[in-house]
Amino acid sequence: MKIASIEAIPVRIPLTAERRMISALGRHDVSQFVVIRLTTDTGIVGAGEATATPRWSGETVWGVQAIIQNLFAPLLQGFDLDDLPAIDNRMDLAAIDNWFAKSAIEMACWDALGKAAQRPVYELLGGAVRPLTIRNRFSMGAYAPEVAAERAKQRIAAGFTTIKVKVGTGPELDVQRVHAVREAIGPDNHLTIDANGGWNDEQARYSLKRIADCNVELVEQPLPRGNYSQLRKLRQDTGIKVLADESCFDEVHLRELILHDCCDAVTLYPGKQGGISKARKLASIAADAGIPCTIGSNLEWDIGAAAMMQFVVSTPNVQIERIPGDCLGPSYHEFSIVRNPLKIEGAFTSLNPEPGLGIDVDWDLIEQHRIRS
Repeated sequence: MKIASIEAIPVRIPLTAERRMISALGRHDVSQFVVIRLTTDTGIVGAGEATATPRWSGETVWGVQAIIQNLFAPLLQGFDLDDLPAIDNRMDLAAIDNWFAKSAIEMACWDALGKAAQRPVYELLGGAVRPLTIRNRFSMGAYAPEVAAERAKQRIAAGFTTIKVKVGTGPELDVQRVHAVREAIGPDNHLTIDANGGWNDEQARYSLKRIADCNVELVEQPLPRGNYSQLRKLRQDTGIKVLADESCFDEVHLRELILHDCCDAVTLYPGKQGGISKARKLASIAADAGIPCTIGSNLEWDIGAAAMMQFVVSTPNVQIERIPGDCLGPSYHEFSIVRNPLKIEGAFTSLNPEPGLGIDVDWDLIEQHRIRS
């Protein structure tokens, strides 16, 4: 089964008013992503999704569309889908980085392979190592302290037991927000924070000292990406447990984190890592180093979230039982672009056990919401 064509479709979907995200990276009110439609020579259609956000990965919806249609699609036409390593290698030789663009093509390949075999992707990856329903944490935007506290109460009432608070937007408000959320959720629920690399070393030390009594279990990306030496010293000096995210896109990054002994856990997901296969390889490397992984999110739609769930369900070292992650992106948006959305109820997300990624894309709806230049 060979690749006959790859189409990259830019699409725009707003977030619901109450789920719009504020973080050290700014506001996220509308998602402009790219949906991939891969057609094989046998007529099977595979779907992928590039959750492009310029302030995070540097990719834009226009750049993703251009590199896929003008570079990757011509290079991959006629390639055998059964040789995914060769497909990944060809894209890597053609362009560095472009993680989410590459991941979208790879997940579309997996979707087509699963449909052809009439098996879900997780079975092609060796089978499920955990249930198809997972418990998530809830990521709280960098809202005003009183707003964050109220929303945290609502999420606990909805069944969440772990709240992640966005910080990195200014130490004073960060400290107030974390204290407000801890007070709102009580001492028995779990609290983590995520600076998205928005603190410098001085700000991180100041803020962490001020919230020392809040029982923060994990500090996600307290310093900017690539700052391994200061991250190691911050971790050693303060005793915090560090969850690395923006510091880890590829194998080189992960090995630097391990070499510098500067994290306690790593966030992985197919989009950031350039595909399900690469994310699984990093999870295996981390396992060899005794470092647990969890799942992160870029507020995916159902296609990207389904790929994330296939990865979680099939990968032993994605230890979401110990470190809950995020697979709630579809619920942040005003509508779904698939006919059979992932089941998201309170803190739980369930993967559809259907062939391929397990989703049935509504291509007519996608066309209605296409971004037109």
